[in-house]
Amino acid sequence: MDTNSDIDVLISEVGPRDGLQSIQTVMPTEAKKAWIRAEAEAGLREIEVGSFVPPKLLPQLADTAEIVEFARSLPGLTVAALVPNFKGAENAVRAGAHKITLPLSVSETHSQANLRKTHAQVLDEVRRIVDLLRDLPPERRPAFEGGLSTAFGCTLEGPVPEGKVVALARQLIELGCDEVGLSDTTGYANPAQVRRLIRLVWAEVGKERLTGIHLHNTRGLGLANALAALEEGITTLDSSLGGIGGCPFAPGASGNIVTEDLVFMLDAMGLRTGIDLEKLLAVREIVRNALPDEPLYGFTPDAGLPKGYRRGGWGIAA
Repeated sequence: MDTNSDIDVLISEVGPRDGLQSIQTVMPTEAKKAWIRAEAEAGLREIEVGSFVPPKLLPQLADTAEIVEFARSLPGLTVAALVPNFKGAENAVRAGAHKITLPLSVSETHSQANLRKTHAQVLDEVRRIVDLLRDLPPERRPAFEGGLSTAFGCTLEGPVPEGKVVALARQLIELGCDEVGLSDTTGYANPAQVRRLIRLVWAEVGKERLTGIHLHNTRGLGLANALAALEEGITTLDSSLGGIGGCPFAPGASGNIVTEDLVFMLDAMGLRTGIDLEKLLAVREIVRNALPDEPLYGFTPDAGLPKGYRRGGWGIAA
């Protein structure tokens, strides 16, 4: 679905997946639908609506197939989903997801904790998924991203060699993934590291194979890292409404970038996201009402928009 030619930066909302998988509360299905509908109406073009994992592992996402089917009815929305393995990919295809992402943790310790698989086993799953997708008619074939998790460091292993990130990126593309994504699963990244790793992966697989990055704000560097990625030429940024989410299998990995703060920064810079900021801020009430015991974060929602704010023009002298 190419609906993004009129924007500068694509914001991929991951709250309904990454956010909800990381909290104990199970959001009602109808509330999820209201959240996704409201974000689409606010101008979000891509939403990761769930994950095709066994319900016994993540009951918060047990209704993902129903959510995908609903989200597909919203015009102009790319419906994304996480898949941990071949079975998950089969279910995502059956439900009609436009895009699927399989996470490959660069830290093998995290891979064992997250997917219970070694690198070799995950790559075997990738091969099987590629074969599955190649046999589908084009109209049913989702885009397939290999997500490089813990690419900037791991709470279980510590530093992650950049050469390992690059090598796995090359393997994913060689196996048939359409693209790779870099993920700061544990919030370890800094702007210099973000710039360097993007350049290294681009040199190996090409710029068209890495366009997106998933960043966390665990240590307060989320927006700084996002800006560094943008200045390098990345065009897709993941974020979560209210900053909810993290990774349940990486201790201390809290804090997705807050969608509202990210959109405000881009909007104030004059970059086009296609998102109506005031409508986006109103979506918080849907999530707050459905998750009354969960904290929501964000400086922009708390402070409000500056007096006299105009997109791309506030603070600029006449």
